[in-house]
Amino acid sequence: QVQLVESGGGLVQPGGSLRLSCAASGSIFSGNTMGWYRQAPGKERELVATITRFGSTNYADSVKGRFTISRDNAKNTVYLQMNSLKPEDTAVYHCNGVLWRDTWGQGTQVTVSS
Repeated sequence: QVQLVESGGGLVQPGGSLRLSCAASGSIFSGNTMGWYRQAPGKERELVATITRFGSTNYADSVKGRFTISRDNAKNTVYLQMNSLKPEDTAVYHCNGVLWRDTWGQGTQVTVSS
């Protein structure tokens, strides 16, 4: 049973924008801090943005001021608005819990290239 389904990735030029969505099961979403993670080829997975169940957010320095995380608790969905994208943002993006995690979903590929 798939618990995390990410969508919204694609190919975008530098300076462009994308909005990612993640539909999560209630067991991983309710009461949990949710996060967006990314993994570039040959690199470790990194946590780029988090949001608590109360809406408090935190960002990695590399995306601060460009990315915005949000959540809809009624829909068990978390979003990542990505603006001013750079080639170094290219990665597979995943969502998952932060306080507790579930099996990783397939992720969504984001490619920033001219």
